[in-house]
Parts: sequence; C-alpha cells; structure tokens
Amino acid sequence: MPQKEDLLAPQERDETVQYTGSADGTTIAYERFGEGPALVLVFGALCDRKGINSPGERLSADFTVYTYDRRGRGASGDSSRYRVEREIEDLAALIAAAGGSAHVFGHSSGAVLALKAAAAGLPITRLVAYEPPFVLEGARERPRADLADRVRQLVLEDRRTEALRLDLTEAMQFPDEVLAGIEASPLWPGFLALAHTLSYDLAVCGPGNHVPVEEIVAVGVPTLVIDGGKSPDWMRAAARRVASLVPGAQHVTLEGQHHGAAPEVLAPVLRDFYLARSS
Repeated sequence: MPQKEDLLAPQERDETVQYTGSADGTTIAYERFGEGPALVLVFGALCDRKGINSPGERLSADFTVYTYDRRGRGASGDSSRYRVEREIEDLAALIAAAGGSAHVFGHSSGAVLALKAAAAGLPITRLVAYEPPFVLEGARERPRADLADRVRQLVLEDRRTEALRLDLTEAMQFPDEVLAGIEASPLWPGFLALAHTLSYDLAVCGPGNHVPVEEIVAVGVPTLVIDGGKSPDWMRAAARRVASLVPGAQHVTLEGQHHGAAPEVLAPVLRDFYLARSS
C-alpha cells in the first residue's frame, strides 16, 4: 500500500465531475456523458479531461463517453513517484467505472498509453490510436534520452516556459513559427499550468521514442491506427509502423488533417470502427 504522504491532493475539487480511485489510492476525476457502449478518451500531453478538438460530444449520441484528467492534471490527484504503470492502473480504474470494459481512443502520447494498456491486458474492446509519436530510425533526429529529466528539472526551477519550449521543439520538432503561434494563443496559460506533466508523457513514450515492438505486437484487440495527411512525415511513418505490428490492425489516413484532427472529420471514422461487427 502507498504511504499517505506519497499521495498528492487534487488541485481542486470540482463538483461537476465524478471521481474514482486508482490502485495506488490516487483520485482520478472524470466526466461521463452520452448513452451507448462505453468509450474512454485518453488525451495526450498538455491536455486535461476537456482535450483539444475532442470528438467526444459528436460521439455522445452513440456512446457513453468518459473523459478524464490523467494524474497530475485538473481535478485528479498525483503521486510523488511517477511510473507509467500507475497511468495504466488509472485507465483500468476508468474502465472499471465504465462497467468493466470499454472502447478506447488515444491521441498522441495518450495513444501510446492506450496501446501499452491493451498490451497489458486491460479489458479494452476496440482501440483507436491517433498518431502515437514514436520516431523510426532515420525518420528524424530522436529526442535525447535525458529529455524527460531536463524538462523535469526546468519545472522544478519554476522555468515552465523553457520546459515547454524544450519539449515542443525537441520532442515534437515544432518549428519556430509554429511555437511562436502557440505561445501567442489563448491555450498557452493552460499549457504552462500542465508543464509539470510533460515528463510523464515523455516517460510514456520512452527515452528516444523508440517503438516498443514487444508491447505493440502483444496488443490483442481490434485496433485502428490513424494519421493525418498533413502531419509530419515522421508521425505518419510511425502510425504505419504501429499498424503493421498490431495483429490484424487497420490503418487510415485522414486527408487534410494535422496532429489535431477536426472533430467533424475524426468522429465519423471512430463511430464506424467502434460500431463495426467483429468478423
């Protein structure tokens, strides 16, 4: 059992959401809306349960949608000792709260987390992974293996802007003009507030963002891997590689879309896949 002092309290107690407990005692906050089969959305870096360009509302006519604050974010608690296994347990707690099994959609590092959870045997019925940010050999320069440590240190020194810039340039390879646009956007203050969780996403993806082949081939549920037609080539190559490794996986490219696909484009693809009859 975890020691009491290891568990950090949620940033806030939001009465509009529901709560469940993860295996280590950490409180995980979530929202539930819609009606139909359970569908859990797992968002990536710098997102709370609201997500960015979330397809949830457009899917709520056909599914009971669950969105949650990953640990350390929003109304969820945290532990002083982060491990990827704890995040898999958090997702397991959400699936239990959803009735014991669920479809899962993961975006970016959330897609990596969802793939790892499926490989670990969580009761996921159908899985969609949107652009897990792995880096294939020769596709681009890999993030340095110590990136998570460097980002964490900057946050500890209260240099959150530098931590964000480092992550977005080295992990995601955003060019200067894109980074400048992000910093000038209304999203930037929220990103700064979540900068302490960037090292969590980097840990989920692993040092250097290598494809964890042994885990990916262990995914045993119907899987769809998606990329955007306007996304960087390295992201699209990673999506194709993951699709080739998951037994029986499908792969779809959403033409005209970037790393954050428009909900009106993404949602119909998800709906069709989740509602398809298993062969």
